[in-house]
Amino acid sequence: MVEIVPIFVCVVLPVSIVLIVSLRKWNSDNKRAEILTKAIESGREVDTERLVESLRDPRNRQYTDKDLLYARLLRGCICTLVGIALSVVYFLWPVNDIDELSFLMLIGSVSTAIGIAYLIVYFVTRKEVLKEK
Repeated sequence: MVEIVPIFVCVVLPVSIVLIVSLRKWNSDNKRAEILTKAIESGREVDTERLVESLRDPRNRQYTDKDLLYARLLRGCICTLVGIALSVVYFLWPVNDIDELSFLMLIGSVSTAIGIAYLIVYFVTRKEVLKEK
């Protein structure tokens, strides 16, 4: 019984996850094709480009420059605040052995650096993006 668990975790679980994701994508593609076929067969005047655009997967949509700019601002704020919070917890946590919490300081420093990098990119590109609009 004990030898079966690693086999299920390492083999069966990943294969089943890939199978489920593949079947879901295949099913959604078939549904889109069926809708397009019905629209074309109906004989009415249908703007197929607009119909295809509306049936496109929302995860694959093209983001505007403004959307990308605000996503950078959001990520920058979140990463910076999480990093600062982890660093504050490191200094305020009442533990005799500081080495136990050094991992928090490491993660906090990395998160703060990533957040500041996002904020720098936001402020540098903001003028260009807003100037284009």
